[in-house]
Amino acid sequence: MLLSSVAVPVPDRPLPPARTATSPIDSGELHFGWVLGGRAVQDIWIVPGRGQPGEGQPPSAFHGSTIRFYDPSIDAWRSTWVEPVNGRVRRFTGRPAGDDILLASDEDDPRLRWRFTGIGPDSFTWQGEASHDGGRTWVFEEQMRATRRRSR
Repeated sequence: MLLSSVAVPVPDRPLPPARTATSPIDSGELHFGWVLGGRAVQDIWIVPGRGQPGEGQPPSAFHGSTIRFYDPSIDAWRSTWVEPVNGRVRRFTGRPAGDDILLASDEDDPRLRWRFTGIGPDSFTWQGEASHDGGRTWVFEEQMRATRRRSR
């Protein structure tokens, strides 16, 4: 697991008609770290990055945080996403899926699947999908590639 700060370019995110792939939301920040005495992992997502145009302006921007911890009683990670900019809170259950990590949320509509894929020592890809029909079909919504920042 990457446990540090990474750059988050966002070129694969579906964009509203007025935006282009070179618009300011093309990058952001992601910070990972152990919290609660090493019992959980927290990540903080800031898209677009601090000081960039559109920072903190919904609906395209998001500043959110996830707290996740392993629960041996279900052999999975429990994860809660909190995003005050857009007023969202979602609970997920995360498990390995081959070489990926798959987080699923089926408590609210739409159902969501978040996948961490291509996980390496310095990068990963995050993909988001949604289902509006109870999980029968899934629509790809966005993708972000994260690369570890080198210390300066």
